[in-house]
Amino acid sequence: VQLQASGGGLVQAGGSLRLTCTSSGRLLSSFNMAWFRQAPGEERKFVAAIHTSGVRKSYEDSVTGRFTISRDNVKNEVYLQMNSLEREDMAMYYCAAKSGGTLRATSYTYWGQGTLVTVSS
Repeated sequence: VQLQASGGGLVQAGGSLRLTCTSSGRLLSSFNMAWFRQAPGEERKFVAAIHTSGVRKSYEDSVTGRFTISRDNVKNEVYLQMNSLEREDMAMYYCAAKSGGTLRATSYTYWGQGTLVTVSS
């Protein structure tokens, strides 16, 4: 499964961005999907995840209420809507996929190349 993440960019603090993850040649509907992020000098960390059903979701505490993960299985896309962005959100964001398992665990099988989110003050 090849994942492509897009939608990153430069935004002012308090602004919004929507990240998109898609796959060429493979349906994402059978996978649990997640977003992770990695800031310079730090480990990659869990941000949000969504079950195949689209109903069950999980968020890292610092993004709860500001970020929303969703999926459109018809379009074969997964989204991360990020509102009220803070400087601390600045990082490379990666989408990931796996079959089954715990949503929050880092044991995702497939990873995209990342899209950079830069937040200016």
